[in-house]
Parts: sequence; structure tokens; C-alpha cells
Amino acid sequence: MNKFFILIILLFVWLASGLYRVGPDEQGVVLRFGKFIKTTQPGLHYHIPVPIETVETPKVTKVNRVDVGFRPASDSGRTSSGVGNVPEESLMLTGDENIVNIDFSVFWVIKDAGKFLFEIQDPEGSVKAAAETAMREVIAKSDIQPILTEGRAEIEIETQEIIQS
Repeated sequence: MNKFFILIILLFVWLASGLYRVGPDEQGVVLRFGKFIKTTQPGLHYHIPVPIETVETPKVTKVNRVDVGFRPASDSGRTSSGVGNVPEESLMLTGDENIVNIDFSVFWVIKDAGKFLFEIQDPEGSVKAAAETAMREVIAKSDIQPILTEGRAEIEIETQEIIQS
């Protein structure tokens, strides 16, 4: 009887370990034997306890930043002025065959934690590649004068639309 009582208590503790909390800035990603099952929103939830199911909770409201064409000194360590130029990324050919040096930053947040964790191999690299490609496409269609002066807002909007699509 004593062993049975201990077994019941251990079973209850194991079942109770399936409770988890998803913070207001997170999404819960439930994995069953390592395979993505569902995404849960903030609040208190239950999953089948370990080793059957596990939960990951990435922060989805954190604003991530990717720099294209330059690196802050803390990242590159190449210059003491605070910015290291990366010409392979920043030099672009305009529609009127001029070369322009463009440095920009992309700010992004995680929209779907399940897709973020399991459908993208290198999220930051993917965002950077998409941003650089979109900017090159927009710059290639533009003349140099609007790029350097009043056309920056339109370039930003058009590049954002291309990246998001």
C-alpha cells in the first residue's frame, strides 16, 4: 500500500510538471517528441510532461536589428570611430549607372514563433539577404538624385513592401 501511494504521488507530480506559462512578450511552441505541434498565446497552459512534449517560448515582441553595409565597432572591432564600412553590401548601381554607397538598418519582430524556430535555418541571415536584395532592386530602378535627396522615403516604403512580400 505504501509503494502504491508513493507511485500515485510521483505520477501526480509528473502530470503537474506539464503546466507552463507563456509571458506577454512570448509565444509558446509545443513540441511532441521534437516535432512542432502548435503555437500557444500568452497565459497559463498545459502540455503532456517531458519526455513526451516540451515547450519553447521565444520572445516575439523584441525588436531585432540587422545592419546592412556597416558594422558597429562592437561587432567588427575594425575601427575606433564606431562604424566599420562593408563595401560588398553597401555599394549599389543606380538606374542611371552611378554607384551609390548605402548603409541601412532593418528592424524586425517574430510574427509566428513556430515558423521562426523550424522553417528558417538562419533568420538573421535571411532577413539581411532579403533586405539587401530588395534595396538593390529599388536602387537599380532609381536615379541618383532622388536617392541622395527627397526620394529616401519612397525608397524606404518600396523596399519594405518588397521585403515583406
